[in-house]
Amino acid sequence: MSGHRFRYAQPEQAAQACARHIRARLEEALAGAPAASFAVSGGSSPKLMFGYLTDEPFPWDRVLLFWVDERCVPHGDPQSNFTMAEEHLIRPAGIPQRNVHRIRGEIRPDDASECYAAGIRDALGTPPRFDVIHLGMGPDGHTASLFPGEARIEDSDGVAAAVYVEKFSQWRVTLLPAVLLGARHTVFFVTGADKAVMLRKVLEEGYEPMKYPAQLIAHHGRGVAWFLDDAAAALLE
Repeated sequence: MSGHRFRYAQPEQAAQACARHIRARLEEALAGAPAASFAVSGGSSPKLMFGYLTDEPFPWDRVLLFWVDERCVPHGDPQSNFTMAEEHLIRPAGIPQRNVHRIRGEIRPDDASECYAAGIRDALGTPPRFDVIHLGMGPDGHTASLFPGEARIEDSDGVAAAVYVEKFSQWRVTLLPAVLLGARHTVFFVTGADKAVMLRKVLEEGYEPMKYPAQLIAHHGRGVAWFLDDAAAALLE
């Protein structure tokens, strides 16, 4: 089961629909609890979607914000997922700092992952269960910072871990499968022709999550929704 797919002609349309879907799921969570939990991904693609997330009033003061993964770089570094979200989501939405649970990419990777996992448990309990997790997918099939061949793809117990990404010669901290699969709703936002070949493999070929990590969530995630543009979805049946 790969979840529901929503396809749009342009990335802007996909981003707007994705933002509406996320807000609706957060509203559902807030209807039954004082706060909702939301984990976001980094990279360049989410900037567009974040703009639509913040284009109308929403009770962001009741949303606890987390990250799916982070590059181990200093606070303020252009590669920092937190820095991007701070500019395009946190400040425009007016999310209070008390609700922002960032990954401390400036400290030792193992320490950062341990601190982050402890913070998630403190905020969400054990096992932690996010209301909404937003994911992307790379042309190589990675999601979060679980890249092809990463041993942590088979970690069914942990919350977060430091992983070394060989192709970028970089340490990162990432949420692990148990947390990703435990989310009440998972939202993929995938656009661009460079994703087309891999998207077809992830959604339509045999299950090989060590080779195509995004398949892990596509096959076993809960409430999975894919928001795609025509360029990314061009090869899907």
